[in-house]
Amino acid sequence: MSISADKKFMRCAIKKARQGIRTGQTPFGTCIVRNGKIVGLAHNTVWQTTDITAHAEVHAIRQACRKLKTVDLSGCTLYSTCEPCPMCFSACHWAKITEIVYGTRIADAQKIGFSELSISNRIMKKLGRSPVLVRGDFLRKENLKLFRDWSRLKNKRAY
Repeated sequence: MSISADKKFMRCAIKKARQGIRTGQTPFGTCIVRNGKIVGLAHNTVWQTTDITAHAEVHAIRQACRKLKTVDLSGCTLYSTCEPCPMCFSACHWAKITEIVYGTRIADAQKIGFSELSISNRIMKKLGRSPVLVRGDFLRKENLKLFRDWSRLKNKRAY
């Protein structure tokens, strides 16, 4: 994909994360693209659904699978406002997502209060011999702004 297309789709994930923040959710959004078309777009709904697995990546993967009528998401790129947690990275691997592009790092989420496991996607990729391509720090400043904006909220909740 071109840099301009990458920016467009990452900004879709950012916009979706902002929608989530406005409804009391956490600052995470995901956009999944195949052949230049969005096939999944979601934000976290952990607090809304009282489901600790209701991460943006999981929701977007479910949407993409339904839309494409397959569990094989080969050829898809997943854009995430934050580096996927180990659960979400595993879901990407099992779905055969071709590439993950993320904005902020797991360490950034830890700094604002999330109880993330300190295992980067690159380490999981290496240890698990996963073929998924991983590209981080994409539009990092714009994604960090989500964290700063969320951190300023009075009634924010991390998990």
